[in-house]
Amino acid sequence: MSEKQYRPAELRERSDEELHSLVRSLEEDLFRLRVQRYTNQLENTMKIRHTRRTLARVKTILTARARGLEKRKESAQAAEAKE
Repeated sequence: MSEKQYRPAELRERSDEELHSLVRSLEEDLFRLRVQRYTNQLENTMKIRHTRRTLARVKTILTARARGLEKRKESAQAAEAKE
């Protein structure tokens, strides 16, 4: 399970493919944490909250990129190369 706290600036530096794989990973972690909670094996229930919020941050960034409100990493690098 990922215990790392992701900052929004760190997430925005990642490519879309990396973010999609992170979404899958976080969803799997969230499922495991919920199962552990219901079987009384989870000691720190705050892990669920942190995972949920990180997942929401990643999805927000992906949605903003899809709507064109935020530049993708690849397009930002291409724009820098043209300058």
